[in-house]
Amino acid sequence: MVDAMIKELNLVSSKENCIDSIYFGGGTPSLLNVEELKKLLAAVYQKYEVSENAEITLEANPDDINEIKLADWKTIGISRFSIGVQSFKQEDLAWMNRAHNAAQALHCINLVKEAGFTNYSADLIYGTPTLSDEDWKKNVQTIIDLDVPHISCYALTVEPNTALQKMIGLKKREDVDPEKQASHFLLLTGWLRDAGYEHYEISNFAKPGYRSKHNSSYWRREPYIGIGPSAHSFNGNSRRWNVSNNALYIQSLQKNSIPYEEEKLSDIQKLNEYIMTSLRTMEGIDLNFIKENFGKDKSEQLQVASDKYLNNHKLQTTNCKLTLTTEGKLFADGIAADLFFEEKINASPV
Repeated sequence: MVDAMIKELNLVSSKENCIDSIYFGGGTPSLLNVEELKKLLAAVYQKYEVSENAEITLEANPDDINEIKLADWKTIGISRFSIGVQSFKQEDLAWMNRAHNAAQALHCINLVKEAGFTNYSADLIYGTPTLSDEDWKKNVQTIIDLDVPHISCYALTVEPNTALQKMIGLKKREDVDPEKQASHFLLLTGWLRDAGYEHYEISNFAKPGYRSKHNSSYWRREPYIGIGPSAHSFNGNSRRWNVSNNALYIQSLQKNSIPYEEEKLSDIQKLNEYIMTSLRTMEGIDLNFIKENFGKDKSEQLQVASDKYLNNHKLQTTNCKLTLTTEGKLFADGIAADLFFEEKINASPV
């Protein structure tokens, strides 16, 4: 698989811009041995110009982290971790079928700190049936006390056709409660605000200077290249995604062909994507940006469409920018969808 990914890397077009973020994520990249990661990094450096201060992130589960791996990862240039902690409560981890236990969740962060890493993120899940408000407070306070510089927090979603969905359907697991999830989110925003974290994107919080470069570039709709099965890429005008089948992916690369599908984006799709991604951030939708890039009429139409959300205090406006209020963040996806522009379909002559 690694050889196939390196071949894909060598087949994709080079970019003139300097790379400032390399992200090993999706699946469990921490299961790759250090030599495999080293080979992939070497291929990136050979193909592209990489910034001296590039953020090189590795997703890792707590049970994959130990002193030896941390030393190896540091040696090859990993500078940041995204750690799937999820919870410090054993009952939650068992409910979510996580491989690690509560002790490992706590220990892995201390190991990362002791290894000399200062830039890392921890994921937490809220709104599970086993998580009380008090337990949620303990989880968040643990992160604060550990001085974790970046936190990503997500409401548990039950994906279709998963073991969890099946168990809930069979009444072997309690289903999630949307009202409880909303309550946990509002509690979270207050606790982290008081602790000095920036709520810079709906699910992400950072101490000053520790925003994720990788995630931030996505929300700013900057171009990126994805390598490997299921990987997505974006060049500003189109999106492409590789096949998810590992065998087909490897077979195609052996024939010097990248197996992918592609979607060309219309101007309206680009505008809607801008609305969707920017609304999730603390900077919000810049009406002047829309005016300059999509036309004065689109900016004015969006202002009109946003009035009802300004009136019910789910949106606020400052310096020609629309941002979500704390309450509005609970409805971000629905508000964005309501603000989307419709494509005009030209009817064919009869």
